[in-house]
Amino acid sequence: MADQEEDFSSLPLTERWVHKNWKVRKEAYEAAAKEFESAQSENDPTVRTFTNDSSLWKGAVGDSNVAAQQEALGSLCSFLQIAGTHGCTRTRSLTIVPIVEKGLAATRPAAKQKALEAILLYIELDKPDPIVDELLPLLSHKLPKIIVATLSALREIYHAYGCKTVEPKPTLKILPKVFGHADKNVRAEAQNLTVEFYRWLKDAMKPLFWNELKPLQQQDLEKQFEKVKDEPPPKQERLLRSQQAVEERAVEGGTDGADVDDVGAEPEIDLEPEYMAVNVMPKIPKDLQDRIASSKWKDRKEALDDLHTAINHPKIEDGPFNDIIQALAKCMKDANIAVVTVAANCIEIFARGLKKGFSKYRNIVMSPMMERLKEKKQSVSDAIGAALDAVFAATNFGDCLEEILGFLTHKNPQVKLESTRFLIRCLRTTREAPQIPEVKSIADAATKLLTDSQEVQRSAGAEVLGTLWKIMGDRIMNPHLDGLDEIRKTKIKEFYESAEVKAKYKPKSAPPPKAAQGGFGAKKSGGGPGKKPTLGKRPTPAVAAPPAEEEPAAAPLAPRPTSRPASAVAGASKLIRPKSGIAAPGLKRPGGIPGPSSVSGGASPRRAAPPTLESEDELSPPRAAPATHKLGLAGRGLTGRPLGKPVAEPTPVSPPAPPSGLTGLGTAERAELEELRAEVESLRRSNEELKQERTKMSSQINELQNQNAQLIEDHTRDVLSIKAKETQLVRARSDAEAAEQTVLSQRREVERLKREMGRLTRGDLGPVSPPSSYTPSMTGDIYNDLNGATLNGAGGLARSRSQAGTGRPPSLILEQQQREDGIGKENFASETSVLGRNKLSPVRGPDGGLSRTSSSASGTSGAALSGNGVGAGAGGAESWKRAAEVTQNLKARIELMKAKQGLSRPH
Repeated sequence: MADQEEDFSSLPLTERWVHKNWKVRKEAYEAAAKEFESAQSENDPTVRTFTNDSSLWKGAVGDSNVAAQQEALGSLCSFLQIAGTHGCTRTRSLTIVPIVEKGLAATRPAAKQKALEAILLYIELDKPDPIVDELLPLLSHKLPKIIVATLSALREIYHAYGCKTVEPKPTLKILPKVFGHADKNVRAEAQNLTVEFYRWLKDAMKPLFWNELKPLQQQDLEKQFEKVKDEPPPKQERLLRSQQAVEERAVEGGTDGADVDDVGAEPEIDLEPEYMAVNVMPKIPKDLQDRIASSKWKDRKEALDDLHTAINHPKIEDGPFNDIIQALAKCMKDANIAVVTVAANCIEIFARGLKKGFSKYRNIVMSPMMERLKEKKQSVSDAIGAALDAVFAATNFGDCLEEILGFLTHKNPQVKLESTRFLIRCLRTTREAPQIPEVKSIADAATKLLTDSQEVQRSAGAEVLGTLWKIMGDRIMNPHLDGLDEIRKTKIKEFYESAEVKAKYKPKSAPPPKAAQGGFGAKKSGGGPGKKPTLGKRPTPAVAAPPAEEEPAAAPLAPRPTSRPASAVAGASKLIRPKSGIAAPGLKRPGGIPGPSSVSGGASPRRAAPPTLESEDELSPPRAAPATHKLGLAGRGLTGRPLGKPVAEPTPVSPPAPPSGLTGLGTAERAELEELRAEVESLRRSNEELKQERTKMSSQINELQNQNAQLIEDHTRDVLSIKAKETQLVRARSDAEAAEQTVLSQRREVERLKREMGRLTRGDLGPVSPPSSYTPSMTGDIYNDLNGATLNGAGGLARSRSQAGTGRPPSLILEQQQREDGIGKENFASETSVLGRNKLSPVRGPDGGLSRTSSSASGTSGAALSGNGVGAGAGGAESWKRAAEVTQNLKARIELMKAKQGLSRPH
């Protein structure tokens, strides 16, 4: 046994590493761990051996013996500590799956802990994405315990490194599948992982997977969320090696703790789902522009609905959408709110789909949308507000601020209020803190809103200041809040405490002062005239300057510059001369003192400056004149000439003059600077006036276009109304003509019936001759009955017969008949008289001629009919009884005659 142990120990480490005896392997793992811990760097031979032959780790971490596997996992952790990033990247693709299947799913807690530490080290040494990509496929493993181990590892990863370092979206998307697993342990571990996500992301994670869960699962998760809802925001517990390096550099640079956190911080968590960009141009209708320009609102809405369907994709490929965006901007002025709502939805889809690519269209749609915020219907305001939020998300705060502030002073209270609310949403969602000038503009506009007549507008202005205060801090906002009363400050303080913002202002630290450098930049950095730089290395002894009375000694030096090219001298003077052009006034100095400039030569005007100067600011030109003759620079060019060196001979200023009080700018420079500042201020005012005028004109144009659209709609409605009235008139005329035709046909039918009745009546009375003993009253009754039969037809004859048997006087019967028939007494009497004459004209007497009684009877009948009764027409001479008997006799005879002719009808 002892011989075997000596043989095993004599074997190379790599051979013992793969030995069939688990004890030998275990000892090899322990020996390797000791060597890794004692290694000085990743270049150690043992470390390099296991780095180059990474397949050794695959079998070790998945060792079938649990005791040996535990030591192998410990050895792997020691190896990763010394091997660094190179060893991590070479081995992780072979070890992650065995670590999870054999290590995290092991029964020994020590093995589990070492396996988890190895996974965290793999993330720390490089980056977490490859490790997460290796772990996610294991969530589809057939063994539930492997899925539980993987979920536990993911939870520890996000707990240690946070969602800012480890991308959460891939894991969030796969959670619904895990929640649908049949094993309760898997679902429980998935719930723990979801709670960990909630600690970091809160409700922002829900859009990625929440709707795919069952309602009961959602309720259970909400209960778990309530337990951690009030916990402080979590912090990253472990740092990546790259983050550790940044932190160390920041500490060495003397930055405070807050700056260290900022330097090492990762970008904001992006929970937007990843989509492929879709080319929507082929799907957009070709006749979209014509349909949007239609005069019918239904056509316009249908066109926008088709556009909405075509572009409704999470991510849109950029294309030539300029005409479409302009058409949507025009739709913001549409009189129909349904068209406006759909157009706003389309703009929102474009902004969210194009993202930063939509920024070039912002100036087209933003002003029309904010102008349409005057609509009081909530659905329209919500649609436009969502579109504005999407436009802001696609741009940045500085681009949108100018237009927003312009609408905060709008004359329409609804537009002003909604614009203020939009500004509040922008401050809450922006990730870039406003600049100091922007803060002043926002604070001034919001302060004016605090004095508005409407309480809701005053509250909105206070919320703007409170949200801005949350972003910028006390130091920046205190000057803007000092002049407010305590009530308003209290209100602003409430909004400050409740505001939730994503941006935080951090003042930039001042850059370290730059070291003084020789060159032209030294003058601009604040150096006085006595500290002018030189192009190259200059001699130092020319510090002492002779007194001013030695100025004439400079006269013989004037011809020397002629040995240099005039262009070189001019170029040198340009290099020394400030950009504002101070040399020009130097040519016109008063006093008429001759100088070197009078000599024929290409000398610089600065060398020709007279010794007598009017101001202290003009001291710099003469002090800049170099003594080039001492260096012999005739053929050496500009690089050897100390152009900025003060000369000793011609300087008129005594050395004690302190240069510290000079600003480096001459009088002319200051005057020119003031003029430029005044011009800039004038241009700024003109620009503001033009912007206000443009806004005013845009508002008027919008109003006129709205009025024009309303007039067009009214005109269309009037035209339709006129057409409807014309249609009704045509129908009425047609009905009137049909009624006239009906009346004419009825009249003809009445005439025909009258003629037929007359013919029948004449046929019945033709052979009848009255008896010799009848009286005028009897004749009147006869004709009265006949007239009633003629006028009333068979019904009248039947009524007359029925009334004749009542025993009432004929006059009463006649009056009753007149009341029933609705005919006036006079007309009835006249018609009866005429009828009587026509009917009795054929009756002849016994002598063969017309009977006088007939004519008298006719007159008597007319008199009787025109009076109140038969008795009244006869003067009251006859007895009523006699008249009734005669009438009955005549009636009976008439009935007998009709029966003979076949005209009688059964009763």
